[in-house]
Formats: sequence, C-alpha cells, structure tokens
Amino acid sequence: MINPHGTPIWYELVTADPDASKTFYDAVIGWTIEPQPSGPMDYRMIDTGDGLVGGVMRMTPEMEAGGGKPRWLFYVGVDDVDATAETIKAKGGQVHMGPFDLEGVGRMAFAADPQGTPFYIMRGASDASSTAWHRDAAGKCNWNELATPDEQAANTFYAEVFGWTYPGGMPMGDMGEYCFVEAGGQTIGATMRAAPDSPTGWLFYFGVPDVHAAKAAVEAHGGTVRHGPSEVPGGMMTVVASDPHGVHFGVVGPNKEA
Repeated sequence: MINPHGTPIWYELVTADPDASKTFYDAVIGWTIEPQPSGPMDYRMIDTGDGLVGGVMRMTPEMEAGGGKPRWLFYVGVDDVDATAETIKAKGGQVHMGPFDLEGVGRMAFAADPQGTPFYIMRGASDASSTAWHRDAAGKCNWNELATPDEQAANTFYAEVFGWTYPGGMPMGDMGEYCFVEAGGQTIGATMRAAPDSPTGWLFYFGVPDVHAAKAAVEAHGGTVRHGPSEVPGGMMTVVASDPHGVHFGVVGPNKEA
C-alpha cells in the first residue's frame, strides 16, 4: 500500500467467536463481515460498503496458550518493515513476531511499544491506498486513541518510530493533556495518560451515522456501554463500549437527537 509512513492502514479484531462478533458489529456499526471462508484460516474481511476497514481473525488455541486475548489491533503502514522493526527495538519497544511475508498481502511484523501496547507494522503488497482510515466516513476508523501509563515516553517512541508529531491538545485536569497526533499531514487521533485502574492501550472509534442508534444496538446485542453518549469538539458524539467478549471500542457520529 502506498499510504504515507506512520499512518494507520488496517484494523483487526481477534476473537474466539467470529460468528457472534459478526452479528454484533454488523448491527452496531453497519458493517458486513463476511461469513466463514473456506480453507484452514478463519479470517473474515470487514466491508463498510465503501471499501474494507479490516478483518476478523479467529483466536486459535496456540494464540490463547501464548497469552493472547480478544482485542482490537491496528496496522501502521511503514516504508520499510525490517528497518522499522529494528528502530522499534532500538527505541525500547519489542518485536514479538516478524518481519514476515504473507503472499499477496504484504510484509509485516507484530510489535509493542515500551509500555507493552501491541500493534502491527506493515508494507502492503498492493499499489492502492488503504481505505481503512477516514476522519469522517461511516464504517471507517475515524479516531485512534492511546491511553498509556507514560504519555511522554509513548509520544517520544512513536515520534521516533513513525515520525508522528503532536500539534497541540486539550487540558484534562489531573490527567494531564489530551495530546493530538499528526501523521501523514492529518490528525489521526490522540494520546492521554491512563487513569488509575482504567484500561490501557489503543482504542479505535469507528464512524456511525447515528450514535444513539449504535448505543441501542450495543445494548440489544449483548454489549456494554462504558461511557456516553458524550459530545466532543465539533458537535459530534461518542460512545465507548465493549462487545459481548469484553473487547473495548468506540463509535463516533452526529447527534441526531439534537
């Protein structure tokens, strides 16, 4: 893929029950997650109706034995996977797997930042641009948010690995600053210091046409609303929720009850 170095290009849900996840997310976000494909690997594409946003991977017994758990992950596009993997290690991160090639897909590696937050790096085999990220489009990821125990160290790491910059932010009182992240000439999300006893890691917000309808669908399909609906700058609304397997995610969209 030809997306600029350091920009998100793919989102992946790891789950023990892809069929249940399909039912839930199709209803909440309006996706069409494909049925179980033939072949030995259960990996299902997520169609937004306007391109793919990512995939759903079935968790294997080997993954569980290795400490894997259901979660959302993202792939950050890079110019050179091997060189970036070395930079990750040099800057205090870890490379858990790779670099390796997946025929027809690209070259990738599975890594973590110095605080242990996992992510993939990838150079896609296609010459087309990824359709996974779009700031305003329904079904796409609209915002990437990192809650970390050491915001300054995390920001330094991602700046050195991906070239991210931090053009400003919003004060959050005792929690410090909500620090915006810029990559490839656009604001892709923010970082923040994690509150005590709260989850850490990346949280991905997916666009929906109606936040209140998405909230109702979360509750109707076995999920849990953790926060919201809340208004954010620009007049949009957000909800943070967890799916029936406890995986956290967010939705963002207009307030149609206003």
